[in-house]
Amino acid sequence: MLGHLDPEFIALLDETNDRLRQVFRTSNRLTFPLSATGSAGMEASFINFAGPGDVVVIGVNGVFGVRMCDVAERAGAEVIRVDEQWGKPIDPQRLLEAHPAPKIIAVVHAETSTGVRNDIAPLGSAKGDALLLVDCVTSLGGVELEVDGWGIDIAYSGTQKCLGVPPGLAPMTVSDRALAHLKARPQSWYLDLNMITNYVLGEGARAYHHTAPISMIFGLHAGLGAVLSEGLEQAWARHQSVGDELQRQLVDAGFRLFAEEGNRLPDLTTVWVPDGVDEAAVRRELLTRHGIEIGGGLGDYAGKVWRIGLMGHTARARNVTLLVGALRELMG
Repeated sequence: MLGHLDPEFIALLDETNDRLRQVFRTSNRLTFPLSATGSAGMEASFINFAGPGDVVVIGVNGVFGVRMCDVAERAGAEVIRVDEQWGKPIDPQRLLEAHPAPKIIAVVHAETSTGVRNDIAPLGSAKGDALLLVDCVTSLGGVELEVDGWGIDIAYSGTQKCLGVPPGLAPMTVSDRALAHLKARPQSWYLDLNMITNYVLGEGARAYHHTAPISMIFGLHAGLGAVLSEGLEQAWARHQSVGDELQRQLVDAGFRLFAEEGNRLPDLTTVWVPDGVDEAAVRRELLTRHGIEIGGGLGDYAGKVWRIGLMGHTARARNVTLLVGALRELMG
């Protein structure tokens, strides 16, 4: 183990940040792994840029859009929700027309609870003076994402999805445009980007903020290296190909897909549980007999929908064959 102020670790952190820039497709100076899970990335994104008197427009078509609203409200912001039926994408024009001059427009790129991809590029091209804040937890490294090309100002992700790294870090990137709106004293000391910025971007002696999770950052460095060695666009294509094949085979086996066609995620497929099936029992048998874990539904769709992730190293054709074969065996 290296110390968190060891020059060798600082060099590795700098290289990790550079790799994150490549995967986020950005040149943002402030691009780094926040020392907490993706939910902390969400909180840091709001409390550092929104507060009392600020209007925040948030798209909601799943659990994580709902959580965005909760976090922004706790920061004191005036939240304007733009709701869409779960399983359907949000019309970007509805977000743009929800308020004439919001401080922030926020949306989940890949809604983990529903398997839906929301369109981001139209928001960036027409956001005006607003900051565009995007949840990329289930898209970074597996689905096309262009932070600079789409005009995203603040983005956060997690490590346990398409990057194939254990959970514990929240990769973040913040544009210089957004840094001009950084609150001088946000409600959290630990998530205060003013102090973190001094550590991440400091030249020479860096201001000490907190003890960085050394081993987690080593893991992220390796995971990002694997993605970049494969090629980012090739990783996107692999996830798309495998996801398409899973969805085709599920339909052939008689399942109905949940997310609306045209905006289905390739790396997280949602499928209706057939009538009369004990969905929890099937998931338990998949895990104990076949070593396959799939997720249950969330919110109003708990017990009604399965969420099947094919992310990072698990996005392989063999896993499609294993899962569909196991479902056929267990369900006849």
